[in-house]
Amino acid sequence: MSEIVISDAVKYVGVDDHEIDLFESQYEVPNGVSYNSYVILDEKIAVMDTADRRVSEQWFANVAEALGDRQPDYLVVSHMEPDHAANIQNFLERYPGAKIVGNAKTFAMFPQFFEMDLPDERRIVVKEGDELSLGEHTLVFLMAPMVHWPEVMVEYEKKEKILFSADGFGKFGALDTEEDWACEARRYYFNICGKYGVQVQALLKKAAALDISMICPLHGPILKENLDYYIGLYDTWSKYEPESKGIFVAYASIHGNTAAAAEHFAQMLRDAGAEKVSVADLSRDDMAEAVEDAFRYDRMVLACATYDAGLFPCMEDFLSHLKAKNYQKRTVGLIENGSWGPMAAKKMREALEGMKDVTVLEPTVTIKSVMKAENEEAMKALADALVKQAE
Repeated sequence: MSEIVISDAVKYVGVDDHEIDLFESQYEVPNGVSYNSYVILDEKIAVMDTADRRVSEQWFANVAEALGDRQPDYLVVSHMEPDHAANIQNFLERYPGAKIVGNAKTFAMFPQFFEMDLPDERRIVVKEGDELSLGEHTLVFLMAPMVHWPEVMVEYEKKEKILFSADGFGKFGALDTEEDWACEARRYYFNICGKYGVQVQALLKKAAALDISMICPLHGPILKENLDYYIGLYDTWSKYEPESKGIFVAYASIHGNTAAAAEHFAQMLRDAGAEKVSVADLSRDDMAEAVEDAFRYDRMVLACATYDAGLFPCMEDFLSHLKAKNYQKRTVGLIENGSWGPMAAKKMREALEGMKDVTVLEPTVTIKSVMKAENEEAMKALADALVKQAE
């Protein structure tokens, strides 16, 4: 286990996973992922969450090392998702004197995942504001429903001012990988928690009342410095406000002609003075990163070929992701392509009309098979309109 220092009393016992290919069987994680878990050593000992079954052996070894010759008193379960809770039954069987600390919804889910009969004497049911004394350390429990499951709760340790934030403030990437926090935390947030901005705002309001010196999430690095930066980003993201001025161009192209038009249009935006232009090929690029960029910037352009009188499938998939994650408060331009009956703009507009506070700019650009000089005027008008939006 790599040495990750939290404090004398709080030990990191999580595990890096570099073998995983897709997190939740859908998100690319080229730098792996960490399953974080912690042990608080005091008169009583609390283990904070378990780990995915992929790393069970290493996790138990880390816990045993942290415990030494002592036995744990409590297992605090912040979240019942299997990447954090898979080893609950194994833990209880290995440490028969330990009790589970969870809320009512935690224990309602328990029999859905485990066959074990859990007697009442091994359950400690907590609710909002309840405290658990370990000796010098005291845990305060704060409910965080739908961030991003209904049973989620976070814990605040009063002595060392640590917020154990469950999936909040998490990111993709193993802890032994050096990379920018915001990039992978943003991709993680919008794809994992993005739908639940209102609930994240509720949790941030609770956190604002606490004196926090450290944030210990269930994925990603422990945050010890410049906490206002991380909390500020979460505040922006969960309000669905753009983080940056810029234009995201997402295209769905069958034979390359729509791709050529989208790339040409992206250069027109740059030439017109756009602050930042990001381009994604929805057929080939990481869909989760495309979702991330759609939320990151204040404007977006959708360029799509007509397919079976509708949308090319990867664009349809992209729009369904945006709707599921509550895409809103943005301005969008449309470019469609069709050889005999262009329908893509109509279908994209219909999808966007189902999203909150999304403005579709005119003109819509229609290309017939291959971009021609005759398309330049409409493309320039749309580019100018998009750039003007930032003024």
